[in-house]
Amino acid sequence: MRLVVASCAARYSGRLNAHLPRATRLVVVKADGSVLLHSDGGSYKPLNWMSPPCSLVVGEPDDESRAAGVTQVWTVQHAKSDDRLEIELFEVLHDSAHDLGVDPGLVKDGVEAHLQELLAAQILLLGDGHTLVRREFPTAIGPVDILAKDPSGGTVAVEIKRRGDIDGVEQLTRYLELLNRDPLLAPVRGVFAAQEIKPQARVLATDRGIACLVLDYDAMRGVDDVDSRLF
Repeated sequence: MRLVVASCAARYSGRLNAHLPRATRLVVVKADGSVLLHSDGGSYKPLNWMSPPCSLVVGEPDDESRAAGVTQVWTVQHAKSDDRLEIELFEVLHDSAHDLGVDPGLVKDGVEAHLQELLAAQILLLGDGHTLVRREFPTAIGPVDILAKDPSGGTVAVEIKRRGDIDGVEQLTRYLELLNRDPLLAPVRGVFAAQEIKPQARVLATDRGIACLVLDYDAMRGVDDVDSRLF
């Protein structure tokens, strides 16, 4: 990745036309060929950019531009369209290149697989006396996240989501309809578990006799010490 801090101006032409007057900006040239112009604001979003596939050619300014103080002209041409980004550099304050290597990508905490694993290990969050039967209990339309037994020996099917909405309740409802056809499991009651449950989903679940359980991911993985809270 190449990072250039420079006094520059830019013109974008193609599907739309845009102009950036002269100012000090960060120009980022990534290994995939993309070129982005950033100001010192606007969070992560660049002022203008060119996505790959594209090519970058560094050229000399014409006499008029040189007289205006331009030292380099970067022309970024998209390979599959007429889109073009032209950057005029007046003064370069910083220019460096760095090999970032292969990025492993974003690893999300609190994804459904993590929540399922934690709830299976802490099955008593469903209530005292509950025991785990198995994770990913198979049905004809897909696996139920957790199958458990309550203290009376009744079967409990748990559907886990990061954010619980109506679709999740509908999914659990279909699982319950199938599971209750099995005389070895019936009657089966449902628990809809999520880090956040939307009000509409809670109303629908309650109407169908499905219990709701809000999961505290930090507490479940031991990051949040609930005993030390003031409230």
